[in-house]
Amino acid sequence: MPGQPIPYRQWGVDLDANALQQMENACRLPVSVAAALMPDAHVGYGLPIGGVLATDNAVIPYAVGVDIACRVKLTVLDLPLDSLHRRETDLIRAIEAETRFGIGVEFKHRRTHPVMDEDWSVSPVTQRFRDKAAAQLGTSGSGNHFVEFGEFTVENKELGLEPGKYLALLSHSGSRGTGAQVCDHYSRLARAKHKDLPKELSYLAWLDLDSADGQEYWAAMELMGQYASANHYLIHKHIARHLGAGVLLDIENHHNFAWKERHGGRDLIVHRKGATPAGAGVLGVIPGSMASPTFVARGKGNAASLNSASHGAGRVMSRHKAKESFNWKMVQPYLDERGVKLISAGLDEVPMVYKNIEEVMAAQTDLVEPLAKFFPRLVKMAPAGERAED
Repeated sequence: MPGQPIPYRQWGVDLDANALQQMENACRLPVSVAAALMPDAHVGYGLPIGGVLATDNAVIPYAVGVDIACRVKLTVLDLPLDSLHRRETDLIRAIEAETRFGIGVEFKHRRTHPVMDEDWSVSPVTQRFRDKAAAQLGTSGSGNHFVEFGEFTVENKELGLEPGKYLALLSHSGSRGTGAQVCDHYSRLARAKHKDLPKELSYLAWLDLDSADGQEYWAAMELMGQYASANHYLIHKHIARHLGAGVLLDIENHHNFAWKERHGGRDLIVHRKGATPAGAGVLGVIPGSMASPTFVARGKGNAASLNSASHGAGRVMSRHKAKESFNWKMVQPYLDERGVKLISAGLDEVPMVYKNIEEVMAAQTDLVEPLAKFFPRLVKMAPAGERAED
């Protein structure tokens, strides 16, 4: 049964009280060993978004998240920066031709990738949804998932590029419908094994990694990590090919995942739900919003954060409240002022629903070192009316 909460470190101020309560709940689990909360924290299922939790030989499906291995990838292309204006129509056409947005979307002519040759029988869920996964390869989903072109500003040579401004492509999406099915199946199994957990902790039910279910979930999660990576690879590959562009730099990272790591002299399972790996020297991509910068940052390996940092700016209001609070007549001047052309999105993703990314980055200077910035210019998200799947 749950006991006294273990201590955890928090970054950022004025964090949502419900997110703090969720974090404290997670720290009461008998398998919890260490924890941290990032400055973009907000409420999620079970573990809050921005929550980092290390456990002893146990994996918590909802501490990984619904969209397993949600990922961010940035590619610097060798096209002139003025292509953002001179070839705007071509760039928009490339996004719309080479990926798909929305729940359940598929490619009529399927993409191919070696990930589909992996062993999809590691779990009955991945085996059952293998064909669905094949049909959704290279798609982007809904919610806060995006594909966008923008201006990438480099101020030193630490990324292997000459200082200057470049055209770059940025994407954010995960393991699509198959990942969600994996989460749903194994979280139900975990809750069934821990019916004695109080209601507020039910979504934090865990699977022992020594159990058959725990090993199955872990194998399925790892496969979803490969699958999410393949999705981004295909999006970037086909868009670059569509435009006849070469690649100068690729940077990417998962969040919504669990890793086997060693901390404090112990082998632990580290869940990063909406948190970016930030080990010493590790590069990560931390987005803001459709009208604020994304940071490429280098991890400092802070042990107190379990080598983690925020995964973005973090929401300040629910999707429902956003739709009640804003309309496009209010938002469009804001986008125009910042040089952003919105191809499509829902009101629940407008810039005002996110924290100030500059303040979030300022709250984690001991976790990461910013190396470069990406400024969105052409932004594509799922059209309004799509149910979020993040």
